[in-house]
Amino acid sequence: MHAMKTKLLSILLFAAIPFAAIAKKDSLHDVKLKDIDGKEATLADYKGKVVLVVNVASRCGLTKQYKELEAIHRKYKAKGFSVLGFPCNDFGGQEPGSNKEIKEFCSSRYDVTFPMFDKLSVKAGPKQHELYKRLTGKNGAFPGNVKWNFGKFLVGKDGKPLQRFEPRDKPDAPKVTEAIEKALSK
Repeated sequence: MHAMKTKLLSILLFAAIPFAAIAKKDSLHDVKLKDIDGKEATLADYKGKVVLVVNVASRCGLTKQYKELEAIHRKYKAKGFSVLGFPCNDFGGQEPGSNKEIKEFCSSRYDVTFPMFDKLSVKAGPKQHELYKRLTGKNGAFPGNVKWNFGKFLVGKDGKPLQRFEPRDKPDAPKVTEAIEKALSK
């Protein structure tokens, strides 16, 4: 009987290995980044938090969403939530500035306190950042290009992408805040 239990346990553990590998692969925590000041970072820095990944631009018709992004960041921060801003110049050249200029614009114009990162490319192609390959690539969580500035991706505490919101979906829209609250309650 003991040998049978041992064999069954071995089979179950062996069968579980591929699932563990898949679960780890789906997490974005290992994605390497640089913050807006050029310091190395990863999404593992936000392990245990719910994050909203947003490609941002300072010269876009949707730039006023910075105000709403900051408001939801402050509203849910104490509950384990953060907005993460990723400047992007892929759409209409609407983020031409340096990281220093972007940081100054965000803090002076919108009092942004949420983390901002190094400018990156979100569009499919050779310059697309790994984060966006894993979010929107052919084998990504939500295949299909980001359509414009202020595309949003909700990522759970475990680093797994949960939901995608389009650029015109306001950060404080009920469907966005309900998704944030649901993710925070898990």
